[in-house]
Amino acid sequence: MKSQPIVGAAMFTAVMEAAGFRCQCSGECGNAHAKGSGRCLHEHDHYTSKHGRRVRLMAAPVDLLTTDVAAARLPASELRAWCPDCHTAAARLTKKRLPAAPEEQCGLFDL
Repeated sequence: MKSQPIVGAAMFTAVMEAAGFRCQCSGECGNAHAKGSGRCLHEHDHYTSKHGRRVRLMAAPVDLLTTDVAAARLPASELRAWCPDCHTAAARLTKKRLPAAPEEQCGLFDL
């Protein structure tokens, strides 16, 4: 039996089964995942390498800009399996690609 969270186990299991218990990142993290034919090779409860750490996948929103409150209400169809490395890198890249605040808003709260 694979590990699962204490809370939301049914939702987690549904997402993981749909993903085949494998990270669904296909390059959003900035890595082409060439060894995995374009998809991350990390699998739930497996190790990153012979002497590596154990991978615990998470069910997180497809849209990485979704707030935590909104993400808690999403159905399993709008979630995907992410390894922590891909999720962190993809979220960082997504936030970096957001347009900068317009110049007229920059001094909005200056006194």
